[in-house]
Amino acid sequence: MSIMNSSSLLGIFLLDKPLHLSSNQALQRVKRIFRAKKAGHTGTLDPLATGMLPVCFGAATKFSQYLLNEDKSYLVKARLGETTTTGDLEGDVVLRRDVPVYSEADIGRVIDLYRGEIQQVPPMYSALKHNGKPLYEYARAGIEIERPARTVTIHQLDLLAFTAESNEFVLRVKCSKGTYIRSLLHDIGESLGCGAVVTELRRTQVGDFLEQDMVALDHLSELKENDPDTLQQFILPLGSAFKHLPSLVLDSDRLQRLRCGQSVFIDSAAVDLTVARDESGMFHGLVGVQSNGLISVCKLLLA
Repeated sequence: MSIMNSSSLLGIFLLDKPLHLSSNQALQRVKRIFRAKKAGHTGTLDPLATGMLPVCFGAATKFSQYLLNEDKSYLVKARLGETTTTGDLEGDVVLRRDVPVYSEADIGRVIDLYRGEIQQVPPMYSALKHNGKPLYEYARAGIEIERPARTVTIHQLDLLAFTAESNEFVLRVKCSKGTYIRSLLHDIGESLGCGAVVTELRRTQVGDFLEQDMVALDHLSELKENDPDTLQQFILPLGSAFKHLPSLVLDSDRLQRLRCGQSVFIDSAAVDLTVARDESGMFHGLVGVQSNGLISVCKLLLA
C-alpha cells in the first residue's frame, strides 16, 4: 500500500529542519506531506537552528519521552563581544564589549572548564514553564523569572575552529538532555570576559540516530510531487530508536498477559529499561525487570 494512502503510519522520520521554521511549523509540513493522522516531534529546535528533528508517527508518539531523554550532538558557531536577550541572533543586543586578543589555546583553556557535569541556568527565552506559562512569554513582557541552576552533562566539547579576525569560533558538542546550547555559549563568553552569541546552530545526532539519515524538507516535498511511493523508505522502525538498549525476547502468551495488565515473571537479571521483542525479533515496547523477575511495563504497542 502506498504510504500516501495509509491511515495508520507507525515509525520515526528524521527531518533536517530548515532555518527560520519553528519546530511545530516544520512538524505540520511533514504531517501534511505524509497525510499522517497523528504525529509529534521530539526535542524542540529554535527557528534559527537547523538539523535533526525526529518526527514520530502514530503510536510512536507514545515513546517520544524516551527520545527526549537521549543525548544530543550539535555543531555551533559563536561570535565573541556581544550579548543578546536570547543568546542568539534572534534577540536584541543588550551589551557589546571589546574582545581581548585571544589565541586558539586561550579559547581552548576556557572550553576545558565546561566538560563533564556543569551547573546551567536555563535561558528566559525557553519553553520551560513557570506557573503554567512558558518562560519566553514572561521574557517578551520584560519580566525576569528566577530560574534555579540545573545539572547537565557535557560529554564532548571540541574547538573545531577559531578566527581571531572575526572573533568567531566553532564547537562540536555532545550533551545530556536538558542542555541549552545558547546558555552554554553565554557562559563560555562570560568566562572569556567579553560575552558570546550563537550565530549558527545545527543538531547532528539524537541518541542512535545519525546525521546521514536526515531528510531535507525541500527534498521531501519534491518526492511528494514526483514520486510519492518512495516516501515509505524514510520511515524508520520504532525499534531503531532503542538499539543501544538490551533486548528481552518474550513469547506471545507473555506479551498478551502484559498487555492485559497481568503479572509476568521471567528468569532474568534485573534491568531498568529493556526492549521487549517477540520470537521473530519484532519490537513490542519497553519494559523493566525487577530483582524478583517481575516484568514491569514502561510502554507497549497494542497488538
